[in-house]
Amino acid sequence: MKPTVIWESAPSQLHFVDHEVHVWRADLDLHAKQVSKLLSFLDHAEQGRAERIIFDRDRTRFVVARSILRLLVARYLNTSAKTIEFKYGPQGKPALTPDSPLRFNLAHSDGVALYAFSLDRDLGIDVESQRRSTHLHNREIVQSHFSQKEQEEFYSLDPELQESAFYLGWTRKEAYLKARGEGLQIPLQSFDVSLDPEGPAILRSHDAAHWELHSFDPEPDFAAALVVEGANCKLRYWEWPHSSEI
Repeated sequence: MKPTVIWESAPSQLHFVDHEVHVWRADLDLHAKQVSKLLSFLDHAEQGRAERIIFDRDRTRFVVARSILRLLVARYLNTSAKTIEFKYGPQGKPALTPDSPLRFNLAHSDGVALYAFSLDRDLGIDVESQRRSTHLHNREIVQSHFSQKEQEEFYSLDPELQESAFYLGWTRKEAYLKARGEGLQIPLQSFDVSLDPEGPAILRSHDAAHWELHSFDPEPDFAAALVVEGANCKLRYWEWPHSSEI
């Protein structure tokens, strides 16, 4: 069962206590003046990526999402967002230098962005909007990308639960891939996640003992999942305070 999430206002000083993992939620649909200011936080490569995005709304959301990531990392490191230098893995996962204990990941869908932070724990987060897809489209993805075990579980569920089951499965699989940092180099059918909206979150893979899997609803009509290295992590959910940062 997914927990009830209460989004808190974060303290001015950020630090981790007792195996905490911090999850942040942010709204990406901001006014043009705010977006223009945020653009200045991006490096030249990120600004170049933004310029190549055709649609204005998608460009805005990219700028806001990446700028907030920089601002959050800067708050954890107590430094300037403009001095942050990201390194990128083979699948494009951003990180700091190898000796930095700060780990993080981000995901966004429609106008909602989620960020996850930890110390010395690799992690991956995913969020999906449930507003645009159709039941037929979701079933096609289940047949083409879910494992045999997952397909059997999906079709065994009451039809009224299948839409929720699809988003549980998709976000859990994406979060695991992002935590591993290998993307689609890991075949989607090579591991399983549980799909039953009324059951526990379960990861079945050769290294499942190394990870914790969590699912939650960041807001209505959105599904999200988080995969964290290790055990006994304590999740804190915080709201990004736009007005105080822009």
